[in-house]
Amino acid sequence: MSRMSPPFPARRRVVLALPAAALAAAMPQALRAQAFPSKPITLIVPFPAGGTTDILARIVGEAMGKDLGQAVVVDNRAGAGGNIGAQQAARAPADGHTLLMGTVGTHAINAALYKKLPFDHVKDFAPLSRVAMVPNLLVAHPSRPYKSVQELIAHAKANRVNYASSGNGTSIHLSGELFKSLAKVDMVHVPYKGSAPAVNDLLGGQVDIMFDNMPSALPHVKAGKLRALAVTTARRSAELPDVPTVAEAGVPGYEATSWFGLFAPAGTPAPVLARLSASLGKVLNDADVKKKIAEQGGDPHPETPQAFADFIQAETTKWAQVVKASGASLD
Repeated sequence: MSRMSPPFPARRRVVLALPAAALAAAMPQALRAQAFPSKPITLIVPFPAGGTTDILARIVGEAMGKDLGQAVVVDNRAGAGGNIGAQQAARAPADGHTLLMGTVGTHAINAALYKKLPFDHVKDFAPLSRVAMVPNLLVAHPSRPYKSVQELIAHAKANRVNYASSGNGTSIHLSGELFKSLAKVDMVHVPYKGSAPAVNDLLGGQVDIMFDNMPSALPHVKAGKLRALAVTTARRSAELPDVPTVAEAGVPGYEATSWFGLFAPAGTPAPVLARLSASLGKVLNDADVKKKIAEQGGDPHPETPQAFADFIQAETTKWAQVVKASGASLD
């Protein structure tokens, strides 16, 4: 009996020899969720730093990091109207440690605008919640002669006017296209790789006007560096109550709103998604976070993942019609 090898150590060695990946795969989802997050979370922003998507991501990311007990690191991956960053997020490991701050562009407009996308905006993502609804603000360089929408229209009918955007097919671009159509004016579109560089050139007078997201334009309006002509929503903004809507200012039927939301890669375990959704909902109902978003001109919009998914489907249909009417198309 003493010459025989005891059975238990051998079994122990077999278990210990199992690769870590195999152990992780065998671990129930609930246990993995309990360990989440086990490292810093990367929040991909598919536009440059300084724009509205980036501003909102940093507000929400900081608060979620405190709630989850791990840092949320913003990673700006700009280009192709948000498609580069969205593609990277779609291909990231589905473990909850990579998220995307998506927009009306990446998750509604681009599906109709681009002939071929490197991702499926519905199948490749798990929606968590809208973060905010944000009006666009029609702003002009203060050196320009027009101080109202009607003066802009009259000027555009007699002179060349160019308008900047954060890229082809973005909500900022299509806000301009919708204005051109309803106001019956012709203006030259100047696309940039994000809102921030476009605003920089507007501040420098290289371009005339822009339908920018309010959070990135508002500070410059308050500082007197840009002139606000109108907001693009159906109602006036509480941040700029004296600025009329485009419709009020003489373009009936005009309305355009940008939105931003948080996504995880498809296939992320349900318990991890539930943890992320709960954290995001808590953050968006926090008084300090709500105040910060409101100060940027945004309207916080917590909702269930299913409500967000239904909203995305409706937005996809809506903006497909706008893109078709504008004739815009990109490879």
